[in-house]
Amino acid sequence: MSRFAVALTSVVLALGVSACGGTAAPSPATGAGAPALPDRVEPLAQAPVPALPATVASADGVQVTVTSADRVIPLTGGLSEIVYTLGLGPKVVAKDITATFEQAAELPVVTRGHEVSAESVLSLRPTLVLAETTSGPAEALAQIRDAGIPLLVVAPAKSLDDVAKRTDAVAAALGVKEAGAQLNQRTADRIAAARKTLPASGKKPRVAFLYLRGTASVYLMGGSDSGAGSLLEAAGALDTGPESGLGKDFTPITSEALAAAAPDAILVMSKGLESVGGVDGLVKIPGVAQTPAGMDRRVVTVDDGVLLNYGPRTDQVLASLITQLYGKAS
Repeated sequence: MSRFAVALTSVVLALGVSACGGTAAPSPATGAGAPALPDRVEPLAQAPVPALPATVASADGVQVTVTSADRVIPLTGGLSEIVYTLGLGPKVVAKDITATFEQAAELPVVTRGHEVSAESVLSLRPTLVLAETTSGPAEALAQIRDAGIPLLVVAPAKSLDDVAKRTDAVAAALGVKEAGAQLNQRTADRIAAARKTLPASGKKPRVAFLYLRGTASVYLMGGSDSGAGSLLEAAGALDTGPESGLGKDFTPITSEALAAAAPDAILVMSKGLESVGGVDGLVKIPGVAQTPAGMDRRVVTVDDGVLLNYGPRTDQVLASLITQLYGKAS
């Protein structure tokens, strides 16, 4: 389970629910018409050859020795994306439900909901399992390790600073450190190129990040630990959640909180927007229509599977945010 999924699960359970500067104002953006990011990863031009064995430090304090990268199972979509982009996609034999990109479409899923099935993992005879600190349940991960399978735990992504760290961790475990360095340089160059398209001056647009699941009546506003703040800052915007005093990851939306945030634009995930009936449904959520964003129907959307991954496609996410907030560069 990803850090983002864990945070949302805790909020949903608490609710008792199942299941650089910008222009003076952002250009009108309607999420329903926002272009979808290509749901493919772009591997490095030359697939690397793993240099193994390799012993690496796992984020849970365990030293992990990897002797083969022939059968790899990443337990989050973000980790799958890194392995594939490093050029080792053919070595991946299964996926987590959050790995939605095209190249992984035919792989068997080894999670139930967001929980790891140890039996499913072990049945595929992996030589390396990649997990995050929030993957679970703990018993399933222990069962995999007890079976003698190298299992590396990677710290989850929270900001742009984590992109290179996660790539380095995965590349080291796979015995392809040089490929990891190449990927990090490519990603950094592309992020820098995206940021160069920002307007040179003006007032920063205020953006509220909302997590929506209309079918389950889940309507949440992102705070200081939602994961979106670093992206919005890089896009020259102000994340209104923390700025208006929301100190945790997600908080139920209220008219008062939206009024305090007063966003110029609202950021939502594509499926979340769809779940509430598009922009027409979004502005019916209490308080939304009274915000500057609601009155102007300024909605920014990014695909669920890539928005907060902070991985090799982060430059695409950033470029999409900038285009939707400010319009295409002239």
